[in-house]
Amino acid sequence: MAKEKFINQGSFIQNLPKIYGIYTGGFLAFILMMAVAESAGMTAKTIGIMFVGFTVCIYALIGYLSRTVQVDAYYVAGRQVPTVFNGMATAADWMSGASFVAMAGGIYFGGYTYMAFLVGWTGGYVLVSSLLAPYLRKFGCYTVPDFIGTRYGGNFARFAAVCVLSLASFTYVTAQINATGTIASRALGIPFELGVWIGLCSILLCSMLGGMRAVTWTQVAQYIVLIIAYLVPIFWMSNKNGFGIFPHLMLADEVARLGELEAQFGLVKNTAADVKAAGVPGGLKSISLPHAGVLSGGMHAWKFISLAICMMVGTASLPHILMRYFTTPSVKAARKSVAWSLFFIALLYTSAPMLATLSKLQLMDPTLATGIIGKPIAEVMQIEWVNAWTNVKQAFIADFNGDGILQLNEWFMRGDVVVLSTPEVAGLPYVISGLVAAGGMAAAMSTADGLVLAIANALSHDIYFKIIDPKADVRKRLLVARSLLVVIGACGAYIASMRITSILGAVAWAFDFAMSGLFFPLVLGVWWKRATREGAIAGMLAGLGSGTAYLIYVGPKFMAQTPWLGIDHLRFGIIGAVVCLIVMVVVSLSTDEPDRATKKLVDECRVPSGKTILGKQH
Repeated sequence: MAKEKFINQGSFIQNLPKIYGIYTGGFLAFILMMAVAESAGMTAKTIGIMFVGFTVCIYALIGYLSRTVQVDAYYVAGRQVPTVFNGMATAADWMSGASFVAMAGGIYFGGYTYMAFLVGWTGGYVLVSSLLAPYLRKFGCYTVPDFIGTRYGGNFARFAAVCVLSLASFTYVTAQINATGTIASRALGIPFELGVWIGLCSILLCSMLGGMRAVTWTQVAQYIVLIIAYLVPIFWMSNKNGFGIFPHLMLADEVARLGELEAQFGLVKNTAADVKAAGVPGGLKSISLPHAGVLSGGMHAWKFISLAICMMVGTASLPHILMRYFTTPSVKAARKSVAWSLFFIALLYTSAPMLATLSKLQLMDPTLATGIIGKPIAEVMQIEWVNAWTNVKQAFIADFNGDGILQLNEWFMRGDVVVLSTPEVAGLPYVISGLVAAGGMAAAMSTADGLVLAIANALSHDIYFKIIDPKADVRKRLLVARSLLVVIGACGAYIASMRITSILGAVAWAFDFAMSGLFFPLVLGVWWKRATREGAIAGMLAGLGSGTAYLIYVGPKFMAQTPWLGIDHLRFGIIGAVVCLIVMVVVSLSTDEPDRATKKLVDECRVPSGKTILGKQH
């Protein structure tokens, strides 16, 4: 209770710059200490364990110190998070294992086409800022279903929103636990399946006792770790290979060099039969697309645009992101917080293409000591890092033509491990690999914390408290919320261990689910007074149902039918969102208008000033 009193007095908030400044300095000192230890003979495995163990223990300590028995603190961090720090927490919440681990890997193999993820994810914050964040903060709700249930009225609308939220967030959280398993298995030298459960335990340590307050302060700490871990290898590789002190300014030259190397070695697409015959493990692929090439034809342009739209609209629909703006002191602060979020996110997103390009050059450029393409396979297999990644089936060499020379299309790797392997590929000290592993864990854990909390809070507040037991006291409400955290996390870990799809694929599905069922009920709930409870319910159910049905129809793991108009399993949210909008508008116009009190509520919600509409306890 002493800690809680300390925070409530405001001294903790006032000292945040000093606290996190000391934390950053301490982390940098730890990196230097590990570098000294490596030079003194400390093994790579020990360094990996130290980095992951040290950072996870710090997050757990923050989570413990941020424990609370107050409902307002547990659900919305007491609504006292300053804008800059909320921006950092939002960025950490947003930059998941997909952003840190898989994004650069996608660009590495897919080149220009994967930039649609970056365009959509960044553009989504324009929608968040202009359409939703300030107005939901003005409303004063605890959760996204809380807004739906209060705006439209009735428990059915609230329940439908919880269903959509749970499906989207659970899909997303499995991807993050997958990422923690991938990182933990490599850093700790353990099987992936065990790494998944270790990752889960780490996630629960951060969020279980303090809810949103604990998650907020751990996410700020995690952002500091992940951004340092992402940028250090880029600057190190750039300077080591003569690309300049600030590599981002030299990206055009490096991309041009890749184009020369692609022409030299040839981009050959392996047939499925050849890949199967060679025994290439599932999930691995070779470089077969031009890094900077823009594929011609209207369908390719449409696929780029449609994927960007799905990611953009999905960003504005994901509950764990919208919840972050419930924690700010005011409506004005919520809007400023979005701007800070975008700034901190841009630090990583502008660097992802750089990392993918530099990593590719390390492998392909024969003038670099790290280049392996064009060298004898027997010689390549003697390289320590090649042995390490092939032994765990994250990389593979297939000599299709039998000439004993490694061709570009004969080197296979998982996209999910490109970032993790880059320090070793570039010949950097292993301390950098440990740092990257810690950064990847921070990114995956921060997002998983927010997602698991979003589901647990929705179920505990909107289902248990609002529907099942409205008279429940604070102790019982928090007990239910914490129990749900464990159950949801365990289910997510089990599904993640099955590896149903890639990290990036699972993330795309989550965005599409949220887009299908939540975007238009949220936006129209703020901006269209004529929207009715019946329309919102019908729209959510129809959108989610049609989107899911289409995913099953075209999904490669399901029926694998030919997509309509190029709308494949990564873009099914377009189907769901269109159906949701049409059904919601038609049903709303066909039913009685909302009452005067509801219309007044909407009018008040649109004014981004004044007092919060809902009370502190609701």
